Amino acid sequence: MALRKILDDNHSALRTPAQEVKKINSAVLRLLNDMLETMRDANGVGLAANQVGVPKRILVASNGEEEVYELINPHCENTEGEALGVEGCLSVPGCYGEVPRAEKIVVKALNREGKPVQLELEGLAARIIQHEMDHLEGILFIDKAVRMIDPEDLKSEEKS
Repeated sequence: MALRKILDDNHSALRTPAQEVKKINSAVLRLLNDMLETMRDANGVGLAANQVGVPKRILVASNGEEEVYELINPHCENTEGEALGVEGCLSVPGCYGEVPRAEKIVVKALNREGKPVQLELEGLAARIIQHEMDHLEGILFIDKAVRMIDPEDLKSEEKS
């Protein structure tokens, strides 16, 4: 495993939709491993392949619990409800905003073995996956934020 460089929001790769993975091979498995290590090293909860310069429809995520998601060619089958929540991004360091997202989602994808999986997610896990799936479309959270939040305001809210 190796750490990958996380691209910042000025990089054109983040604005380019990712391509479908045609074959799961050793390069894809190595990328998944590297992305997990990179995400954890950066104290993140999600990472899309194009954030590390690989234009493939691959994401990894963890909602802070033991659950880790590795999704290849994910697509959303269903959404329910809407919630406003604060988001940040490893590619947009120091920026935070309130973003509306579906409260519940159903996502279909392939796992690292190439087997189809269906996830029914809600709350933080649903938010994280939607954020990462947006990356795969070339969309950043700042494009959808209804309000940007000063990082100092977040710190004062955490203390109270």
